[in-house]
Amino acid sequence: MTVLTLAVLLVAIDATVLGLAVPFLSADLQPSGSQLLWIGDAYSFVIAGLLVSMGTLGDRLGRKRLLLWGSAAFGLLSLVAAYAPSAEALIAARAAMGVAGATLMPSTLALIRNLFPDPRERSFAIGIWGAMSMAGAAVGPVVGGLLLEHFWWGSVFTINLPVMALLIVVGVRVLPESRNPNPGPWDVPSALLSLVGMIAVVYAVKKTAAYGPHWEAVASGVLGVAALVWFTRRQFSLPVPLLDMRLFRNRNFSGAVLADLLTVFGLSGVVFFLSQYFQLVQGLSPLKAGLAELPATVGAVFTGVVAGLIARRLSPRLVVSTGLAAVGLALGALVALDDGSHYALVGTALLFVGLGAGLSFTVTADLIMSSAPKENAGAASAISETAYELGAALGIALLGSVITGVYRGHLTVPSGVDGSAAHAANDSFAGAVDAAGALPDPLGTALAASAQDAFLDGLRIAAGAGAVVLVAAAVAAWFMLRGSRLAEHDDHADH
Repeated sequence: MTVLTLAVLLVAIDATVLGLAVPFLSADLQPSGSQLLWIGDAYSFVIAGLLVSMGTLGDRLGRKRLLLWGSAAFGLLSLVAAYAPSAEALIAARAAMGVAGATLMPSTLALIRNLFPDPRERSFAIGIWGAMSMAGAAVGPVVGGLLLEHFWWGSVFTINLPVMALLIVVGVRVLPESRNPNPGPWDVPSALLSLVGMIAVVYAVKKTAAYGPHWEAVASGVLGVAALVWFTRRQFSLPVPLLDMRLFRNRNFSGAVLADLLTVFGLSGVVFFLSQYFQLVQGLSPLKAGLAELPATVGAVFTGVVAGLIARRLSPRLVVSTGLAAVGLALGALVALDDGSHYALVGTALLFVGLGAGLSFTVTADLIMSSAPKENAGAASAISETAYELGAALGIALLGSVITGVYRGHLTVPSGVDGSAAHAANDSFAGAVDAAGALPDPLGTALAASAQDAFLDGLRIAAGAGAVVLVAAAVAAWFMLRGSRLAEHDDHADH
């Protein structure tokens, strides 16, 4: 369990550790605003596109084998990312890390499904797994801040190497192998369709949110939807499908997947952009900015561990709906954010984001895993993880695109600022701060103040939009999870 927790913690940390490195990356690699977003979410997009394929591959090849090979690849690619010479190279390295990361997440949850046949023990184990997943997303900025205080931005990747080495050495000795004894063939066309479909749809959403319904976004969206429809039809026609789509006919299962996605949507979007708020608006050091986000970790760990117990005493739908509502209301509180906001406001909001996310995410993961036979645990965990990674990618892409769009619309560049500085300021908030630092006063001060106001406008609007989505999701979960319950005994166990 410790080895599996280590793997999931590291992958989750890697999804948010970059948030604090943005100012350092911007100064060194000079990425454009769109490149900056791609650096943040290329990793999550590729993971989301490959999870289904990798989860079912683990069912066939062996989950332990896939986990260990994926860990080795993840470590090597982290080294490549750390020494990337350009923004384009870093985006490519992050995408490749996504391929390796896609082997890790479903393998860990599938191994838990097989290690703990007793549902109450499994609920507690999934609670620990979920708490570490949520904690990793929030601890990422702390780890990043600690490293950036003393080292260059590439250190946020090199930290993966010793952890992955430990995971491989210990995992080889202690993890049991498990696989589906009668898996059927691994359908390559289905794997390609799921990859193309997921990435194309997410890319279309990202482009539309940032630039409106441009032809490129529309074409990508049509391609993605067509690929996913084809994928779905193909699953129903195969004697042994890559993914059993009949699971989605269960209202509780579908509701759990949707709640899973939207919980992480709120968490990831907030954590990624509050990192920039703490550093570039409030002037905190990277380490202090990371520590400022710790309440989300504390909340997620606490409720994640006890969520299964609470859901059995009350009901899964009450716990999940309450969790989603808590995240939504916490996001709503951030609408009041400004450059002089007291930390009590932000800290309390982050605590409730963590408390709500821990409740919702842990119970939905348990519901998803309980619904599938253990020989298909990889496929079931892949669905849960796809929702997680897609939520993270969409949180960063959509909320980030809202912030970027509002920022560009509200920014006023003072007259007298030269062309290159004005271009950098229009491109991103981090670019404006760098440009303002190189300008003489009062020109630099005026540009920095205008950029800060524009960024805060975007952050408030994004927080409000996120709050509306999460509260609506809480209402939807209340209806979709009607009659749901966590298992008291393992209906799928071998007797």
